[in-house]
Amino acid sequence: MSARVALVLVSHSRQLADGVAELAAQMAPGVRIFAAGGTDSGELGTSYDRVLEAVTAGLSAAGGVVVLADLGSAILTVESVLEVLDEGPEKVVLADAPFVEGAVAAAVTAHGSGTVAEVLDSAEHAGGTFAVREPKAPHSPVDDAGDVAQRTVVVRNPLGLHARPAAVLARLIAGLDAAVTINGANGASVLEIMKLGATGGQGLVLSATGPAAEQAIDVVATAIEGGFGEV
Repeated sequence: MSARVALVLVSHSRQLADGVAELAAQMAPGVRIFAAGGTDSGELGTSYDRVLEAVTAGLSAAGGVVVLADLGSAILTVESVLEVLDEGPEKVVLADAPFVEGAVAAAVTAHGSGTVAEVLDSAEHAGGTFAVREPKAPHSPVDDAGDVAQRTVVVRNPLGLHARPAAVLARLIAGLDAAVTINGANGASVLEIMKLGATGGQGLVLSATGPAAEQAIDVVATAIEGGFGEV
């Protein structure tokens, strides 16, 4: 299923916009991401025409667009474009979000067929991503019962849950019929997974609730213990 939402990345720098688009695209293959960086002559700044073209292309490609901008004048340019287009917030919206982290989070949610509102929410809650938190103490084992399941797994790949495996894992979990947490973090959020700072050999506590909790635990445990092709 193709993504329902496209992203537009507006930056004063063409290289920055293109680079963030490349990073987000690797995290979420298949999501349409349009970079609108720099002026028409390639200098630092923003271009109304480039932003308008990108947003229009996004609407044609996906039907909904979430825009991220890096600095104040880029935001003003986006707002001018949105005013002229006169599309409702259910179609096109500007995110109040960190440029890089917000783009990655938004792309992963869009990959999971998120709506404009869901993609926007992911982008705007992406702040503080790389303040790595202390690993939580393992929970006491519980009996798997009904729609609740729990298991401890070990990270096999030496580099741990860095960006690429975190994105793979978040996309996998987002498609499951269960809510899955990893050491208490939302398993469907690539940024929450990266915050864990999980390294090779570290144990992780998986918890799932929902109609397919046990199956979800099996799928996630298999993915983590498989090493994401890096073992």
